[in-house]
Amino acid sequence: MNLRRKDSVRTNLRGYKKALSANEFEKAKEMLPSVYQALDKAARTNLIKKNKAARLKSRLTRQLKAKSSKTSS
Repeated sequence: MNLRRKDSVRTNLRGYKKALSANEFEKAKEMLPSVYQALDKAARTNLIKKNKAARLKSRLTRQLKAKSSKTSS
């Protein structure tokens, strides 16, 4: 069960980062809630610590904001 959840988190993160690196910001924005959900579920089941989930969510959001504002300017 833990392996499945860990794989789900990794898959979501990988897809999100791929969308960001390809400058597909709309797709990344759509994926963000599912990434948040996977991280929260992993934290709830003690797969990762609560603060790590919060830190990752913060960093991912900051990356999206920084990259989207850089290209739109």
